[in-house]
Amino acid sequence: METFSAKETFEAGKQMGREAKAGEVYCLLGDLGVGKTVFTQGFAQGLGIEEPVSSPTFTILQEYEEGRLPFYHFDVYRISDPEEMDEIGFDDYIYGSGVCLVEWANLIADLIPPFAKTICIEKDLEKGFDYRKITVREGDFGA
Repeated sequence: METFSAKETFEAGKQMGREAKAGEVYCLLGDLGVGKTVFTQGFAQGLGIEEPVSSPTFTILQEYEEGRLPFYHFDVYRISDPEEMDEIGFDDYIYGSGVCLVEWANLIADLIPPFAKTICIEKDLEKGFDYRKITVREGDFGA
């Protein structure tokens, strides 16, 4: 899928959030400034979450319980050791009944379950400053 504005990237996330099911895990990949937070804000709104959503860069995890499903938003950019994820009960979240979205999941690739979906957001400045290519893959994270 291609988007040509932040609003379109938000709407792409919103559509995926509407379709998300309990127990799903989404790995969100992309360079800094590519629109991962905008996509996540749309995803949360698609789940029926109205409160502001921001990237949990310093807290690793933000929990949102008000939508149609619990939403667990991880940002593991600052993780120095994957074992830190054990301390917050990562497995309880990803094998639970909510929906998990993990930014920078490549940094904890060994902890990601094989059923996770990968969402990759990429820029292509030749197609415009706000252009984004959003690719979704099912299973086999990192393959």
